Amino acid sequence: MTRTTLTDLDEVQLLDTTLRDGEQMPGVSLTPGEKVDVARELDAAGVHLIEAGSACTSEGEREAIRRVADEGLDATVTSFARGVKGDVDHGLDCGVDGVNLVVPASDKHVETKVGSTRDEVVETTVELVEYAKDHGLWVEVLGEDGSRADLDYLERLLGAGLDAGADRICYCDTVGAADPERTAAVVSRLAELGPTSLHTHDDLGFGLANVHAGLKAGADTVHGTVLGVGERAGNVALEEVAIALGESYDVDTVELSRLYRLCRTVSEATGVALPPNKAVCGANAFAHESGIHTDGTLKDGTMYEPYPPEMVGRERRLVLGKHAGRAGVKAALAEHDVAVDDDELREVVARVKELGERGKRVTDADLLAVADDVRGRERERHVELVDLSATSGGNLPTASVRLRVGDEERVASGTGAGPVDAGLEAVRAALSGGESDSGAEGAADGVAFELDSYHVDAITGGTDAVVTVEVDLSRGDRSVSVSASDADITRASVVGMVDGLDRLLAAEADAADAEPDAVADD
Repeated sequence: MTRTTLTDLDEVQLLDTTLRDGEQMPGVSLTPGEKVDVARELDAAGVHLIEAGSACTSEGEREAIRRVADEGLDATVTSFARGVKGDVDHGLDCGVDGVNLVVPASDKHVETKVGSTRDEVVETTVELVEYAKDHGLWVEVLGEDGSRADLDYLERLLGAGLDAGADRICYCDTVGAADPERTAAVVSRLAELGPTSLHTHDDLGFGLANVHAGLKAGADTVHGTVLGVGERAGNVALEEVAIALGESYDVDTVELSRLYRLCRTVSEATGVALPPNKAVCGANAFAHESGIHTDGTLKDGTMYEPYPPEMVGRERRLVLGKHAGRAGVKAALAEHDVAVDDDELREVVARVKELGERGKRVTDADLLAVADDVRGRERERHVELVDLSATSGGNLPTASVRLRVGDEERVASGTGAGPVDAGLEAVRAALSGGESDSGAEGAADGVAFELDSYHVDAITGGTDAVVTVEVDLSRGDRSVSVSASDADITRASVVGMVDGLDRLLAAEADAADAEPDAVADD
């Protein structure tokens, strides 16, 4: 596609506020360790500025900010500061590089929220900027609720901040009330004063559109959060800003190949699931089921994708269901080194479609079971669950499993954050050796694996609901998707994981049998 011009800039800087504004999302509370983990990923991706938190909140929050500031990151680490001297002092105490000084801009905030006047806010802002600069801090002045402020006053307020020594100013659409036209009108005035940032929310669905309007009007930096986490409808999503600017306008921001890993890190830390239809990081972003789409994608990866999944650290997935076609099913079987003739393929496709018509997601395990049946093969299990017990009472959930691994049984136990986590650890322990049926420790080689994704759906109502657990497992360069249903979520989870591992080990065994005998060197 012919790229259009959005800005004269070759690079737009990103300020990530996941650790501050993102944490204002109801139910999200990050520990100091989680903040450090996220900050490291942000820095590894090349994010330019990281707002590590709000130092005025509590001593615990200050400890978290200190730990981020002490990481020696390449990014500029900042703290949120209200228009009071104490907040700047708290930031200094945490050892941050700078402060994001937020002062009221709209009359609603000036008069009703803080009970002040326009003149008093301007005077206080100047004093605080000078104080922060005198103490060696980088300073950004944000006019809170700027999108609903009187434009002449907003210009006066932020201009005074720049005159006092601030490094930049920020247009804030604090409640996501602005449209792109309003954003462009305001930012075009502010950008004439000096370096201008954009802070947008998505309450009207205009978050990213307002970023584009602001950049076109002269801004050079964008505030955002990973996954768009934040209060109400959230902030503009940092990963969407990055891919849109890079792919559509040839504007650099961060290392795009790190985006998916960054999204996964934030999802795990915040507990916010990755929506399946989410750009960049959603499970369906590079998944194809339709026979027409799958066939076209196999012939040319760009057929039904605007950019390759590898660009953001992803891989393409072929999903099987009622829309599956011969090309997609054949490719999916080939991924597991399963070869079928034309007649067998026709029957496998028919059965896959039948499963899909019943509303079932056809997992890799389902596909392989169908292929085995069509080819008249009985599958020899490599790993099988014999028994499971789990307890979640008390302070330490525990689980124990008995697995049949090859010709022996192994028993192991594990603890975790909950019974499902404990069950996973018990499986890992059993596969790492455990205690065999002969009483010997570690009687067989360990079986390493990774749990790539885990998803639960209730498929019936009531307190006795049956749940379906879907897991994606990988071992080396092989991966498999499996589902299992049970009224007991722990049992469904463990059965799914064990079945997945069984499939992975079976694929490895088949591949090893297919390899020619090694020839000895002379």
